[in-house]
Amino acid sequence: MKQIRVCFYMITVICLITTTAVAATMSVQVRSGQVRSTPSFMGKVVADLVYGDQVITSEEQSGWIKVQVPAKGINGWMHNSALSTKKIELKAGSAGVAQTASGQELALAGKGFNKQVENEFKAKHPNMDFTWIDRMEKFQVNPNEMQKFLEQGGLR
Repeated sequence: MKQIRVCFYMITVICLITTTAVAATMSVQVRSGQVRSTPSFMGKVVADLVYGDQVITSEEQSGWIKVQVPAKGINGWMHNSALSTKKIELKAGSAGVAQTASGQELALAGKGFNKQVENEFKAKHPNMDFTWIDRMEKFQVNPNEMQKFLEQGGLR
């Protein structure tokens, strides 16, 4: 009888350990990350998350991580390149802040690149033409158009 109890307790502990080990909290590390219905770039977009949003993860499949944001009712899959194990917190400094940073500035700062770094780079490379880079930053692709493009090209 004692062996059965010990075995039962061991199984319970193992189940608890494996359950807690699977769930983790991660942060969105890109400017805008899409949550999809299936673990594929072809999956329907069910939500968009922004830099710094926290997600709860439960499993991984071929580079895709199953995520949920209970407060927003979001469940789906995000590619692992859009997520970080680092906790990203966006807060203003202790002094009064005259204006807040834009979403783009926050995303670039999270990657270690901001307007100051860009200006320093331009100063060191005065002959470099940034016209096309500036134009490309303004391109926006409709997710439905991207889906059609991927399907027509037979991409998975």
